[in-house]
Amino acid sequence: MTMTDPDDVTRRMEEQLGASHRNTLVERMGIEITEATPERVVGRMPVEGNVQPYGLLHGGASCVLAETLGSTGAAIHAGPGRIAVGIEINATHHRSATSGYVTGVATRIHGGRTLATYDIEITDEQGRRVCTSRLTCMLRDH
Repeated sequence: MTMTDPDDVTRRMEEQLGASHRNTLVERMGIEITEATPERVVGRMPVEGNVQPYGLLHGGASCVLAETLGSTGAAIHAGPGRIAVGIEINATHHRSATSGYVTGVATRIHGGRTLATYDIEITDEQGRRVCTSRLTCMLRDH
């Protein structure tokens, strides 16, 4: 039996996540994933460049961050040879953000064989809740 170094596993996972987001909306919006497990995914996104005409964080940008984080967790949960596809997302926008970064934390609330659901809380740099979202992903063979 061989032992796998957890640091090697984490490094490989980070490389795969980074590669899968190249030349995608995730990269264009400046989203960075800082922690990723099947149970919890954390990431951040700059407000600058992701605003609507009034200079406020675009609500759609919050949804993109939420879906990115939840889908990442669902894909890790699904495992090798399987994919996660978002089938439902909702979002409540509580307050605006005008500068800095927003941080999202996706927490798995259901992880089955065919569906995974995540609650995503997005906060500003002062820790104030900007958006609350829920994402459900269908898990399929690739």
